Amino acid sequence: MDPPTLLLLLLLMFASAINAQFPATYCGSTGNFTANSTYQTTLTTLLSSISTTNYLSFSYSFFNASAPVSGASETLYVFGLCRGDFNAKDCRSCLDDIASDMRRVCPLQKEAIVYKGNCIIRYSNASFSGVVATKPMYVAGAPANFSDTFDAAMRKLLNSLGAEAAGGSSLKKYASRNESAGADLVNMFMQCTPDLTEQQCSNCLGTGVQTIRDCCAAYAGGRVMVPSCLILWGTYHNFFDSVSHPIPPPPTRAPAPTSPSHEADVLPPPPVGKSNSTRTVMIAVVTSVSALLVIAVVVLLKVKRKKEQQPRQSVEGEVVQEMSKADLQQFDFSTIIAATDNFSDSNKLGQGGFGAVYMGKLPNGREFAVKRLSQNSSEMEVEFRNEVMLIAKQQHRNLVRLLGFCLEGVERLLIYEFVPNSSLDKFIFDPEKRANLNWDKRHKIIMGVARGMLYLHEESQVGIIHRDLKASNILLDSDMNPKISDFGTARLFKLDQTHAETSRIVGTYGYMAPEYAMKGNFSVKSDVYSFGVLVLEIVSGRRNNHRIGNVMEDLISYVSKNWRERSIANIIDPSINSCSSTEIVRCIEIGLLCVQENEASRPTMLSVFLMLNSQSVALQVPS
Repeated sequence: MDPPTLLLLLLLMFASAINAQFPATYCGSTGNFTANSTYQTTLTTLLSSISTTNYLSFSYSFFNASAPVSGASETLYVFGLCRGDFNAKDCRSCLDDIASDMRRVCPLQKEAIVYKGNCIIRYSNASFSGVVATKPMYVAGAPANFSDTFDAAMRKLLNSLGAEAAGGSSLKKYASRNESAGADLVNMFMQCTPDLTEQQCSNCLGTGVQTIRDCCAAYAGGRVMVPSCLILWGTYHNFFDSVSHPIPPPPTRAPAPTSPSHEADVLPPPPVGKSNSTRTVMIAVVTSVSALLVIAVVVLLKVKRKKEQQPRQSVEGEVVQEMSKADLQQFDFSTIIAATDNFSDSNKLGQGGFGAVYMGKLPNGREFAVKRLSQNSSEMEVEFRNEVMLIAKQQHRNLVRLLGFCLEGVERLLIYEFVPNSSLDKFIFDPEKRANLNWDKRHKIIMGVARGMLYLHEESQVGIIHRDLKASNILLDSDMNPKISDFGTARLFKLDQTHAETSRIVGTYGYMAPEYAMKGNFSVKSDVYSFGVLVLEIVSGRRNNHRIGNVMEDLISYVSKNWRERSIANIIDPSINSCSSTEIVRCIEIGLLCVQENEASRPTMLSVFLMLNSQSVALQVPS
């Protein structure tokens, strides 16, 4: 890191320690309501009910309420979440305080989220129950130097607590533990809102864990808070004493601050016994230093912004040049606005990790899909450039075709062919729609995905590892032909390259190969593993994590157990009516070969395609 950047980072951290305060607020962008309207009356009533409702839900660290807005065809939803070690009384108190803050800082917004030190509260006129929300994100931490034992303790907690929290009850998804790190004790807890499924909770916490790995794994204490889950950690002996320490102090020798703040190093108060004049001098010094630091930060930011403008322009120029080579169209933003009715909800096709997808229709009647990358995502430029540079020149019937792009201001839009039947997960996991997928259609989808992946790995102009192959990224056209989509996380590899490593784990837990999820090692065999999970989902009609009675079980364990016991009928989706039992069993066996834990034992996509395409190709026994 160059000295100016390092200085800027240090100044920002120091300025944040002095000036940043809870609550952290997001007041939404879906519009405002009128003062003294029935919407405001309903909201006030719901928020006020926090202090009057019974203690039952608070005992499980959450509050949930909804009510129809009088005279309007909409319902208002309010949800609050406290850290899981709170008792009912303290949970109610925290949420009641934050509700007062919310009415003050977001007076007329139709939706809002407010983070405090130990609780979150949100409201909206759109139901968010059962929906994973990882934005907006609040991150704070206290940087410090620690030994390898601290790093090992952090890794152990980050790797283990998520599954324990996700496997919690339908009323409380929470797990906490501490690990010894030499002279330190690392405490951590992870928690999800109770409306999430086990898989959804795992996905949400996975986002938080990756954020910590990217920015804060060496922080002595900190928090990552998003609407659907939160992670807190610290090295203090009273970390779980949330009543006396509402916000854990950083591990400095100074006493803790008396008011909530970002968890960064803070200036200690004067020792007991100092005169008022000494205190006044210290306050004046701190104030002056703070002002100078803020001024320095502003100046450095301006200098840094000027330096960054040219490289950014060159990146955009590179993208435009690459698009032009591929004979792709550059759309005007005004054209996209008109075609999508200003990105209206009625045209929204879905929401991905990097942005929303909308349907658009041009005046000539041509339909298309447009991905609008999230502007508040730090990965927006990476995602945009990745999809453009990787997929612009790739042409295959089982890949979604990129038609063009739009670059205007902060807007980054990718224009794709419109695929009318949505994604595969909307069929195979729907109790009614799955009946429309007979075995011939399912087998055609499996073969089409295999062809597309074989093309990416071995037949494209550049070798591509997808890294996020899953049912929701398989789109179906009008004839139910599959098209692989979403290349924002894909990576190039050389044809003679077998492995690569990354510290930034991207993708979806449940589809990730173990060597990638745990160590960041990925290869074409990582995609093969994801393909195997997908095949087993298509055959069984079950998600990679599913519920059997009151027990959550992962799909690979379930299929393996029944395969060993030769209970094949338990694996196959009952809605499949087919006489091609041999073909179905063969697909199950190929799926199990693909999800073997040892990546060297997994076949390549070429071998997979040959095994699927010909009954004469002998199969190995899955380990």
